[in-house]
Amino acid sequence: MSCPVFPKPAKSKASLWKVFFTKRHSWLDALYERSYGMKMGEYKLPGLTLYMVNQPELVRKVMVQNMADFPKHAMLGDILEPLLGESIFTTNGEQWQKQRNMLDPAFKHARVQQVFGLMQHAVADMLARLEAHQPGQDIDPEMTFVTADIIFRTIMSASLDAEQANRILDAFVRFQAESPRLALRKMFKLPGFLQRGASESKRLAAAKEIRTTIEDIIRPRYRQAEAARAGCPQSHTELENQQDILSSLLLAKDASTGQPFGFDEIVDQISMLFLAGHETTASSLTWSLYLLATHPHIQQDAYEEVTRVLAEQPMGVEALRKMVLVRDVFREALRLYPPVGFFARECAHASEMRDKKMKAGSSVMVSPWLIHRHTDYWHEPHRFDPYRFTSKQLKTPLSKAYLPFGAGPRVCIGAAFAQQESSLILASILQHYHLSLPDGFEPRPVGRLTIRSDNGLRLILTPRNKQPQ
Repeated sequence: MSCPVFPKPAKSKASLWKVFFTKRHSWLDALYERSYGMKMGEYKLPGLTLYMVNQPELVRKVMVQNMADFPKHAMLGDILEPLLGESIFTTNGEQWQKQRNMLDPAFKHARVQQVFGLMQHAVADMLARLEAHQPGQDIDPEMTFVTADIIFRTIMSASLDAEQANRILDAFVRFQAESPRLALRKMFKLPGFLQRGASESKRLAAAKEIRTTIEDIIRPRYRQAEAARAGCPQSHTELENQQDILSSLLLAKDASTGQPFGFDEIVDQISMLFLAGHETTASSLTWSLYLLATHPHIQQDAYEEVTRVLAEQPMGVEALRKMVLVRDVFREALRLYPPVGFFARECAHASEMRDKKMKAGSSVMVSPWLIHRHTDYWHEPHRFDPYRFTSKQLKTPLSKAYLPFGAGPRVCIGAAFAQQESSLILASILQHYHLSLPDGFEPRPVGRLTIRSDNGLRLILTPRNKQPQ
């Protein structure tokens, strides 16, 4: 069986002119054949020198052992600040550690399980919408809708209606489309007036539209928290009784100062959770459905697993734990199409790796996309094989070569949340539908803020009770 689609790499490295004028649509287009086999690469741009680190030992040095020497890249903060403000996605040092300590309790295992019922309500609404799905219709907008809806329900106890969803998600599409262009202009060190302009105005307007919607939802809850802190027992009781993640953030206090998050800080963190919690998971779910549709035998195995488990117990956290193949389909989709294709760091000080002398301020990129497809670390790396995760013949331990959620102290705070909701969504769709692609359709992966299909994912959903026996 042929391997799942991925952009065919060029034979050799593109010139700077070609990168700027023809590769800015997708950073995947700038990769070339050697990118998929190198341990470390160097690329000089007018505005910076970029080092691509693919060797597991060096990745561990950058992201785990010497994390403070390789902070999040300042350019990433500049690009994402209009939407995410100063959230844990972009901050460093003591500020990041304070934020992480205050956020961690909201994503403890017990809390993730506690919001499972809210996830189920959103998935039930998704299944109702799928009844109107037309054969060959793009499924990507629905995956984006349901993951955004889950975030709104579990974090803020607010369901997402169609009008609100379309407004927010359209704004995010605009923000994502313009952001890589800004990054490239910064990398090529263009003058400030060329980094601004009409496209930047669109990007800022899109970010403001998303944040305003989130602010409107949070504001009354934040006032309730202020009343609780002022001594109102009813407000405090109501806050403690709310089951969503926002209530945990509103109650959180800095261990050293005793201070809670301010309003803008809360909005920053919730905006970050919205971006990381819906966009990345939606991308991975869309690719999971594509992989299942193109591998009927694996789809059948997964369907039989779901049927077997649900014959013994109702859908719930314990049932999902028993759906090993469903979980591993999602894990393999994360390997082949990691939603965040690279993690951007920079050298706080001069450093040396593999005989390359990196100056302070140099960019260091760790690319899950390349590491997950490296022949030294994976057997048949471009092939879809969810069974590899239960095999004893892994070429390299997962702890070294599998990093869709990052690694080290900055590993994604919502990893368990994403895996739980994704298993629930996939199991629910498999329970009700057989998946296939229209004849001749093939998705086109592109790398922007996340890895998406440029032409969506046209999917045929055949109800199980209407499928030929």
